[in-house]
Amino acid sequence: MKTEEIIIAGFGGQGVLSMGKILAYAALMEGKEVSWMPAYGPEQRGGTANVTVIVSDERISSPILSSYDTAIILNQPSMAKFENKVKPGGTLIYDGYGISEPPTRKDISVYRIDAMDAAAEMNNMKAFNMIVLGGLLKLHPIVSIESVLKGLRKTLPERHHHLIPMNEEAIRKGMEIIRSHE
Repeated sequence: MKTEEIIIAGFGGQGVLSMGKILAYAALMEGKEVSWMPAYGPEQRGGTANVTVIVSDERISSPILSSYDTAIILNQPSMAKFENKVKPGGTLIYDGYGISEPPTRKDISVYRIDAMDAAAEMNNMKAFNMIVLGGLLKLHPIVSIESVLKGLRKTLPERHHHLIPMNEEAIRKGMEIIRSHE
């Protein structure tokens, strides 16, 4: 596996930071080198938030990046900020609900995932970020679902461990519904 440099960006409260943390824990459990660097304003819930995750087989020299292999964009302000920071040949994944102006670049692979709609269908809006994570793992299987579930056990308080099967269902749903944007 080469190094995978990922930015996940959206509004606070969408699970951006926890999605990155779970991905980072999963990679650690697989023996990979990991960097997890969150960035958010003082208004974590409702303000913009993003997290940079680097997963590699080799040592990571710096967690600070100016361009990314993959961007997961969950709102329009983040699209404006990060669309042009995806490396040519890279991947951009966006949720159709939060984006009014879809990406226009032709030198990257663009995928749409209607995670908000799927979470509503599942009657569980908290599953939103795991649906998105499932879409990422379908395109770039940088970690296994089993490792993600171990990461969930590590990050969720024990009183919420009964939600892990629902989160696994959400990940698998995301793998099913991600589509190439045309």
